[in-house]
Amino acid sequence: MSDPQGHSPSGHSAAGQETPGPDGQAADTSLPGAAGSTPGTAADPGYADRTYRSVSGIFAGVLLLALALWFCGDAILEGHGQTPWYALAALVLLLPLLAAFTILPVVRANPDRVFVRNPFRTVTAPWSQVESLQAALSVELRADGKKYQVWAIPVSLRQRKRAGRRVMMAKGDESLQESRRTRAGGSRYPAGGPGLRRRVNPAASAAGGAGSAPSIASADRAVDELRVLASQAEDRPTAVGPVSVVWTWWIIAPIVVGVLAIAVLAIVG
Repeated sequence: MSDPQGHSPSGHSAAGQETPGPDGQAADTSLPGAAGSTPGTAADPGYADRTYRSVSGIFAGVLLLALALWFCGDAILEGHGQTPWYALAALVLLLPLLAAFTILPVVRANPDRVFVRNPFRTVTAPWSQVESLQAALSVELRADGKKYQVWAIPVSLRQRKRAGRRVMMAKGDESLQESRRTRAGGSRYPAGGPGLRRRVNPAASAAGGAGSAPSIASADRAVDELRVLASQAEDRPTAVGPVSVVWTWWIIAPIVVGVLAIAVLAIVG
């Protein structure tokens, strides 16, 4: 799967320190085999991890967190009776819950392994254990006989339809230009000559070249890039090991506390 589009492995509950890589992506130096290892070692991929996350999800998460802080903070400061306690319990519940589904999901991949952080658990899978990656209605990772949803790479059916239409239009333009060249005796310019119309390169347009809209949906492009990494890791001795699944208790615990606090307040009140 080719260039990253900005989505992020750290197989731990707390994210590792990130340093910029040569391609502008963030490298998690806490990952085994991530950039930041000693150059020239087998574990060093030679560049920063490819990082994937939903920009729209992060934007929505920041907005929702700001609204939660505003409303709950106002209720805590201005409320009477049990209202401040309800607001405080709601804040303890909402902050980690909103962050878990919007800001925290990330996918990071290097030549050895892929890391997927979902709302309530993180999955670290060496490429030797990855059986398939596919984007249908959602992106799914199959590793070691189990299926995991990938929250950090949302699938947009509208974007996929637009990309399909662009490909169809590019193919139609190519067929039209070919027929015009045939009628013009093999001229390499469209009807009207080089001085009247810009020369068209349908192949570059279909490939999403510079100045043209991308002809593949972002989720499909990310999955293609990850598949390329998986195929390149087939003969790497460092791309082996067990699949690690860790529950993010630092997210789950405050959510449970918030729910219990609201239940206790409802019973007492």
